[in-house]
Amino acid sequence: MTRVQQVGVIVGLVIVTALTLLRAGDPLFFRLAREAVFDEYQRLAPRPFEDVPVRVVDIDEASLKALGQWPWPRDRLARLVDRLSAIGVAAIAFDILFSEPDRLSPHAVVRDVEGVSPELLGRLPDNDATFARSFEDRPVVLGFGISSDGAFLPQVKAGFAFTGEPPFGAPPQIRAATPLLPEFEQRAAGIGHISLDPGNPSSVVRTMPLLLSDGQQLYPNLVLEALRVAQGASTYILADAPRKADTIMMIKAGEFIIPVTAAGEMWLYVTPDRAERYVSAAKVLADGGPPEEVRAALQGAIVFVGTSAAGLQDIRTTALGQHVPGVSIHAQAAEQVLSGRFLSRPDWADGLEILSIALAGILVVELTMAFSPAIALAFGLLVTAVALAASWIAFLYGGLLLDPLAPIVCGTITHFAATAFRILVIDRERREVRRAFGKYLSPELLYRIEHTRDALQLGGDERQLTVMFVDVRDFTAISEHRAPKEVVAFLNMLLDALSRDVIAHEGMLDKFIGDSIMAFWNAPVDVADHGAKAVRAALAMRGTLARLNAEDAFGFGGQKVAIGIGIHTGLACVGNMGAEVHFNYSAVGDTVNIAARIEAACKDVSYDVLISDSTAATVPGMALLEAGALSLRGRRSRTRIFAVVGDEPMAASGAFAELVAIHARVVEALRSRSGTARDLVRAARQKAAAIDAALPEFYRRLARRGEHFQRELENPPDVAAK
Repeated sequence: MTRVQQVGVIVGLVIVTALTLLRAGDPLFFRLAREAVFDEYQRLAPRPFEDVPVRVVDIDEASLKALGQWPWPRDRLARLVDRLSAIGVAAIAFDILFSEPDRLSPHAVVRDVEGVSPELLGRLPDNDATFARSFEDRPVVLGFGISSDGAFLPQVKAGFAFTGEPPFGAPPQIRAATPLLPEFEQRAAGIGHISLDPGNPSSVVRTMPLLLSDGQQLYPNLVLEALRVAQGASTYILADAPRKADTIMMIKAGEFIIPVTAAGEMWLYVTPDRAERYVSAAKVLADGGPPEEVRAALQGAIVFVGTSAAGLQDIRTTALGQHVPGVSIHAQAAEQVLSGRFLSRPDWADGLEILSIALAGILVVELTMAFSPAIALAFGLLVTAVALAASWIAFLYGGLLLDPLAPIVCGTITHFAATAFRILVIDRERREVRRAFGKYLSPELLYRIEHTRDALQLGGDERQLTVMFVDVRDFTAISEHRAPKEVVAFLNMLLDALSRDVIAHEGMLDKFIGDSIMAFWNAPVDVADHGAKAVRAALAMRGTLARLNAEDAFGFGGQKVAIGIGIHTGLACVGNMGAEVHFNYSAVGDTVNIAARIEAACKDVSYDVLISDSTAATVPGMALLEAGALSLRGRRSRTRIFAVVGDEPMAASGAFAELVAIHARVVEALRSRSGTARDLVRAARQKAAAIDAALPEFYRRLARRGEHFQRELENPPDVAAK
């Protein structure tokens, strides 16, 4: 990994750390987004409605029309209690506040009239007293609300048992409550708060606090009290989280165990609102008594008394997006407990989500910097799919609420940040590499250069190279008879076609020198078998030129274009050479000079592809013929050269094997100046004509250059100099 990539990783890790800490702080927008996801899960798979014994006696529009506007006189509510008790309900829980005396009571109306005697006042009915008497030995649960004024706190009808220290600091805190008339408070079997979402800024009711606390006492809510009273239980059992003060994990009400949050809240798992849940209060109070179907629906049920009338403004929003009466939410909570279908967000959920943000972020940064944004994006999409699937499966089969959104959002932010850094910084350097090398290298080599540290630094190093020179034969004659534009077009077509063969065989195009090409292999990155690849590129050039000549692609009317190719393998200095503001990647040294000299020898040898003995050593399986030795300026030793006739299949052919045998005798005869050399050359030309039309001329020139072989015997080539 390059230094710039390492900087990118550091920047990415800083972003991941910031996002992880942000999620650990759990700001409001994270909570709202998380709750929106959980709402969507409930919409996709709401709790199935089960006909458990829970009903709402609804003071609905029909009841108000039949019995008068709200508030009703409390003697009517007393009659409602009597009717429900006679039916045999398990509990009667009022989702109604009774904080003031009944203003419609005859006793209250006459009490303030001047001149009314105490005897008359004593004979008038008191609706509050009548209502209170209806509670006697009946499972009536009254509700209270949270108040910010006063000092009233209701009587607690149940006891509490704790598995650890009392968690008085866990639930929402209460300073005062809406008052209850003393006779109501005294005679009610249970008292519970009716607050659904104290302190919650959202309009959607997702959780229900089952307990409130004043710091010294716990106060159950209406649902808990209804469940307790219905079972005839007297005590709640609370379990706290191990080694965590002021937390609640579970509440046991009679036989029912309820998983809760650390603050004692129950996640609501709701059903679509159903008509089967409601019984109109008008039917219960009907003259002649409730109808039989009403009795059947209410018998043995936990009954919540409340109102759905729009004018009474007790409408709430559920996770399903439905607007329902507040009393319906109490009833749904009781249904949830009785059916045993709970939702829970375990205490390890936050830790898992924070850890997933950190781990996924680190992997995204590493993949983006070390490989590519595309790979990081694929990983991110995989993480997204896994997070969504795991969260959904956990909800569907385990009732667990695990947030997939925070890891996905944080991973996306990390990916875009890392990708932006890469595009602006790292890929800018690689674009410079592409501009410098894109036209001279194969895509594979270019990719390797892009991922090589400090690829474009000024300077060079000595390494083993295979260098190639290519030159057009008789270019002067070609250019003399054509306009400059035609010559340029010819060169562009030819050099482009030949250059493609170099690039296709992992070569590096160094430069174009007029009608010549210089290329080399094994730089700027290592190329395995570079000598063999250079020779194969030369054979490909031979085939490309033959095709262009056959197609008359140059428009020369049948005039054939010929080239000469010289290749040598040896040490050279290669690197960026020039000035800081402008430089070229090139190779210099004796190896380059030898390759150029071998290419020039193609004219003397009369063959198009010649290689040095050091390159020949890298292609032992190819069809090669020794072509003598070259004397090079400034060198005492001479360099043996070989003509490249073809590839391995050519070398394995019977015709070439016969030619090789004759060729060995020709070389020996030329070295010894034997008189048989002329006849052997003639035989070799006959054999060679069937293999390559250029070989007969090669042998004719070879016979004229017999002195080269004699001198080689007298002064053998310096192999170490290669």
